[in-house]
Amino acid sequence: MLSLDPKEIPTAKLHGYLLGAVAPRPIAFASTMDAEGNPNLSPYSFFNVFSSNPPIMIFSPARRVRNNTIKHTLENVLATKEVVINVVNHAIVQQMSLSSTEYAAGVNEFEKAGLTMLPSEKVKPFRVAESPAQFECKVKEVIHLGNEGGAGNLIICEVVKIHIHDEVLNDRGTIDHYKIDLVARAGGSFYSRARDGFFEIPKPIATLGIGVDQIPAEIRNSKVLTGNDLGILGNVEKLPTGEEIQEFTQHTEIEISENIETNHKAAKEFLEKGDVETAWKILLVK
Repeated sequence: MLSLDPKEIPTAKLHGYLLGAVAPRPIAFASTMDAEGNPNLSPYSFFNVFSSNPPIMIFSPARRVRNNTIKHTLENVLATKEVVINVVNHAIVQQMSLSSTEYAAGVNEFEKAGLTMLPSEKVKPFRVAESPAQFECKVKEVIHLGNEGGAGNLIICEVVKIHIHDEVLNDRGTIDHYKIDLVARAGGSFYSRARDGFFEIPKPIATLGIGVDQIPAEIRNSKVLTGNDLGILGNVEKLPTGEEIQEFTQHTEIEISENIETNHKAAKEFLEKGDVETAWKILLVK
């Protein structure tokens, strides 16, 4: 048996053991707003519900291990004392993953991830319209657990308004666990789909993905490609060049159609295989 003293191993390694062993963890897709009114959206898996009377949720944006800086979510919560916690289902998991890319302050992750900002009723931060359940919260307290990289910051939230999509409810008006199709976080690049088990999503690239907002409109508004598909497409650093696309068309055995939807279906098949580069080339052939 491997036995470890947490004080004797690097924080990054300890972090990996903790996240690999304590899993799957629910995901708080936290929407906040800075003091100037700029929206921010980011997922956190140090999260759970801790009380129903009063309704209390707690999530923790930890200090970054690599450079001991804090995240925009924490800065915003300290400034405004408001947050919306959106749950994550399988239909938006790729977009959620894309939003975790560390964009600069002031960049709207709703736009980068291709998600819809829905006005809240009792707090200023927007809700994620595509999330099956959204919790408007007032922040009661923030507990800082340390000052070094990896230290958590417990954000204790009181739920002041709940929104649940009708399509995830059963005939009794309660949540149907199969319909809500929740996704949880495990260690490394692994996630767990509550009804189906584990699957893997490559972590967002170290450099910035272009974002769904930079995808050409005819692709972004596709009748074939899903939000998850767009999330994968938006997580590339750059698009294929014109020369690369021309070379692709000259040598590929893939049949390129004059019908846009046919090409989108072909690209979707390659996305399902994990071949994002080929999918992009199919989509960009003129």
